[in-house]
Amino acid sequence: MSRQGKAYAYGLAAVLAWSTVATAFKISLEHLTPAQLVLYASTASFLVLLGVLAAQRRLPELACALRRHWKRSLLLGAVNPFVYYLVLFRAYDLLPAQEAQAINYTWALTMTLLAIPLLKQTPRRADVVAALVCYLGVLVIATRGEVLALHFSNFEGLVYALASTLLWAGYWIFNAKDEREPVIGLALNFGFALPMALVWCLLGDGLGQASLSGLLGAAYVGAFEMGLTFVAWLMAMKLTESTARIANLIFLSPLLSLALIHLIVGETIYPSTFVGLALILGGLALQKWLTRAPAAGAA
Repeated sequence: MSRQGKAYAYGLAAVLAWSTVATAFKISLEHLTPAQLVLYASTASFLVLLGVLAAQRRLPELACALRRHWKRSLLLGAVNPFVYYLVLFRAYDLLPAQEAQAINYTWALTMTLLAIPLLKQTPRRADVVAALVCYLGVLVIATRGEVLALHFSNFEGLVYALASTLLWAGYWIFNAKDEREPVIGLALNFGFALPMALVWCLLGDGLGQASLSGLLGAAYVGAFEMGLTFVAWLMAMKLTESTARIANLIFLSPLLSLALIHLIVGETIYPSTFVGLALILGGLALQKWLTRAPAAGAA
């Protein structure tokens, strides 16, 4: 297989895995509270990442990175996975999976908008147009098509879903200057987040009597949402001849995810979800097209 072929294989594996996580979230939350799911899934992910580093014979690097970057690891670990997944799982607990996962796809646009005040970037016409289109899609999904009436199906869930995009976007903005190797950095984040998640559980919901189904769901979420999939995506980006070719694969994920939500979770997919998701993805695609168009013209 060629280098680009391997990149596609890793990229498709990551996209397929990400397509299943909305379903896994919803099923796991039938057996666990959001805080418990954060704790057990983070534990699974931490063990998976340690396994990856052990297989690569890089565990000694972890101790060295810990000594050099413990402050950054503590701060970023508090954001992701601890607070981010608490908020995201709460959104999935309150909303149908189809709505939560569709709104979550606006994080890429949120990152662009958040970079304007945080990085002092100048807003572009493409960003404004994309924002209007994407957030119209969010409004269609959140109101289930009753946009003019502004009748939200679950306003609290909508707030949590949008807050999760802010946290995720902010994490990646601050992560851009991270000196740590990505897999080692992520392992350190999870290592610092585990005590936080444990204390949060003990002060709130408690550890409970976790069922086997709940633990298996958390292990799946930890391995494929937080752990192995991230490594596969990194490999795809490292091997590809064109970042855009791999990045475009992510547009396959929403429809695959909706199909699994319908077939496995049993949700009836609302027409408003398809319309809203089309607006969100269309807004993101429009942003990319408008951003590239001037460069192409200049060439």
